[in-house]
Amino acid sequence: MNFNKIVSVDNTGLAEPHRSRLYNFSEKVIFHEDYPKTNAEIINRIGDAQCVLVSWNTPIDKEVINSCPNLKYIGMCCSLIDEKSANVDIVAAKERGITVLGVRDYGDEGVVEFVLSELVRLLHGFGPHQWKRESLELTNQKIGIIGMGTLGKMLAKGALLFGMEVFYYNRSRKVDIENLGVKYLNLKDLLKEVDILTTHLPKNTVILGEEEFKVFGNNKILINTTLEPTFNVDIFKKWIEHGGNYGIFDKVAMGKYYTELKGLDRVIYTDKVSGFTSQAKVRLSMKVVENIEKFFTDNGYFGG
Repeated sequence: MNFNKIVSVDNTGLAEPHRSRLYNFSEKVIFHEDYPKTNAEIINRIGDAQCVLVSWNTPIDKEVINSCPNLKYIGMCCSLIDEKSANVDIVAAKERGITVLGVRDYGDEGVVEFVLSELVRLLHGFGPHQWKRESLELTNQKIGIIGMGTLGKMLAKGALLFGMEVFYYNRSRKVDIENLGVKYLNLKDLLKEVDILTTHLPKNTVILGEEEFKVFGNNKILINTTLEPTFNVDIFKKWIEHGGNYGIFDKVAMGKYYTELKGLDRVIYTDKVSGFTSQAKVRLSMKVVENIEKFFTDNGYFGG
């Protein structure tokens, strides 16, 4: 037997044909296309299900986990980087013997396109803003990337193709990307060196505070596509008041500060999630199903 029930507790964005493949693991699959607002609503949706799927938008906390005793598997239809940044209480799940699996590297292509396309628009003045008095190319512009994971590496390679000077800061050195001409600097030196800074970090990581903005200075561009701001919001609001400073964010990068940040002068934003394209949904869906297959293979679990 398979799972007694699979519940997609919110709009996970799963696409066909992988969505239909879920019926290989349970005869009863329930899809919710909106987002629950309370724990009570989440618990009611999960009910007696042994498998729940969830996007990054909905928290599955200890109360939810302990209120759903049949749960055997939680499939995060989003990136799982570490316990701290996850919207699922992984510690509570482990205590209950519940397996939690997430995915990686499904929406990076769209994010890279967003960053580079918005930079082109801003430097050239193709949209409502223009960074400097004269139109500029990406050529020879100095960009600093904080977070050299898969996304950071893809962005670095794209920036190199446009002739940019690329620098990075990461907790560990990445020799492979350095071999392509990307230069490593510690955080303080990176902030001094570059005019364009882009952050790609786990959720709930704040790396830019008062001192960092002071070192970074003015007439600069700050880009973030991390889930939630990677900077102290109050300090950023003071920094963006200086002429010549610009912020570029997609919707998820502003997180709970969305309304507060989008109205600021020289904040360029989109209501879209830059990494959630049609192609990204297909990659995501494939990996979500593969994770369930892995769960069955690794655990020999048969529900019911």
